[in-house]
Amino acid sequence: MNRFAIRTIASACTALLFFVASGSVTMAQETFPSEKLEIVSASGVTHVFTVELANTDAQRQQGLMYRKSMAEDRGMLFYFTMDRDVMMWMKNTFIPLDMLFISKAGKITHIHPNAVPHSEDIISSNGPVRYVLELNGGAAKKLAISVGDTVKSEHVNKR
Repeated sequence: MNRFAIRTIASACTALLFFVASGSVTMAQETFPSEKLEIVSASGVTHVFTVELANTDAQRQQGLMYRKSMAEDRGMLFYFTMDRDVMMWMKNTFIPLDMLFISKAGKITHIHPNAVPHSEDIISSNGPVRYVLELNGGAAKKLAISVGDTVKSEHVNKR
């Protein structure tokens, strides 16, 4: 093989590596505003969380993907502009999550506990909802959060 062929192959390999490397970097990470959120149980016990808000399509698509951990008092609230059946999954999500499906009025209508990391199984809201709150897996059981409990936050109560 002559020098020209070797340089051409080396240049092509370098260009390919640059293309592959830059392609993985171009996916912008979304930023999320946050707010305080309360869950009030039927017995009157209140649990307070700081939640990130996933309001846009891009934010909802990214969600908690690629995160290695989340503090116990944190979560993510997904807002959908109208009541609808919601389908979630755990693709590229590293931590187990409890998914709390919430009506426009702020009532928890369904809880899917301990969603399995990386699973592409569909998790259904089991009916129309306006919000989905993701907490660390096991939080709902640990805190005795139940269907019928009320979710309060500036975001939930203003819509």
